[in-house]
Amino acid sequence: MSAVVTQTVPRGVAQAKALSLIASAAVTLGVFLLGFVHSEPAPYELYMVGLIAIWGLFGLRFSRHAAILLGLFVVFNIGGLLSMAQMDEIYETPLYLAVSLFLAFTAVFFAAIVRADHSRYRLIFVAWTVSALVTGALGIAGYFGLFPGAEIFTRFDRATGAFQDPNVFGPFLTLPAIYALHRMLTGPATTMPIHALVLLVLASAIFLSFSRGAWGLFAFSAMALTAALFVQSSSGRFRLRVVVMSAIAVVLVAIAILVALQLPGVGEFFSMRARLVQEYDGGEYGRFARFGIGLQMATENPLGIGPLNFGRDLGEDTHNNWLKALMDYGWLGFAAFFTIIVTTIAGGLRILFRDRPWQPFLLCAYVVFLGHVALGTVIDMDHWRHFYLLIGLIWGAMALEAGHQARLQTPPRYRVQAA
Repeated sequence: MSAVVTQTVPRGVAQAKALSLIASAAVTLGVFLLGFVHSEPAPYELYMVGLIAIWGLFGLRFSRHAAILLGLFVVFNIGGLLSMAQMDEIYETPLYLAVSLFLAFTAVFFAAIVRADHSRYRLIFVAWTVSALVTGALGIAGYFGLFPGAEIFTRFDRATGAFQDPNVFGPFLTLPAIYALHRMLTGPATTMPIHALVLLVLASAIFLSFSRGAWGLFAFSAMALTAALFVQSSSGRFRLRVVVMSAIAVVLVAIAILVALQLPGVGEFFSMRARLVQEYDGGEYGRFARFGIGLQMATENPLGIGPLNFGRDLGEDTHNNWLKALMDYGWLGFAAFFTIIVTTIAGGLRILFRDRPWQPFLLCAYVVFLGHVALGTVIDMDHWRHFYLLIGLIWGAMALEAGHQARLQTPPRYRVQAA
């Protein structure tokens, strides 16, 4: 006779696994919704309000880093409230500031959940990539009119996907494209064709957005990633692989762009958009002239002039993150925003090359975040959902490293056993 041994899973363990699966699915859906922002509030906001509230009821824990980040964002939005108080007519400003505060909460939320479980980095990156592929494919289909009604995924003859603005659409695709490039450079050879195809689709969509900022962001992030991987490794074989795979990636993207340029109208539009200075950049009240006007207004209005009032008064928005903070959030908000950016850059750089399970995700998020900071000098992005996610990912890694160092410094405890 043979005995059949059955093993039962404790009820508590089964419940914990079920909750973990539900949480993973919930986070995946939330990140996926990032790719569909056509108005405010977007589906992403409506969904994430519920997710954060429910997660909070079930024990959302804030690390010291998450608490600091939350405090800085609260000060930033207090600046917005003080600025709103300067307005004669508030328009839809309360809703605008509510979205600002909520997006700040999302950054803190993502910092907290990746600190609790670093495996969520992969989940977030995969969900972001799927979302980018869907909205990127819609943008490509819209640009070429691949099906009836596809033109709704374009604006001003530029691909927008499920976004309202091509200048947001292109930058949103950058992190998944850089992640695909990272996997090409470092992953197994068997998966390289898949990642190459993802990179090709996303790079094509970025190109068809005809956003100079998105082009520059993608180029800078790709070069920064390649340089970081080259510097990080001391292996000659790995460095050779980085060089070879980078060359292959450049050839693939170049071929895709050259093919697109042969299509009717694409070459002419590309030549027009590739000019360094457009008509709306120069002139007495052009983009660059407004920078000086805004700085003068900031010295005269330390509390700000009210969110979005700069665009109402001068006909165009600030198109500069720093000036946006001064005008819409006052000097108090500017100080908080400046601190957030500087601490994110410094804190991320300090741990960027440490050998950790989450380091590849941190590296991709960091180079793309740096590119966004540079891009912020010519466009404002205080309501770009993915920008807040990038901040949360970097601060989550900072919190993970702090926890790792704390465990290393904790001396082992020994129990005295009776003889």
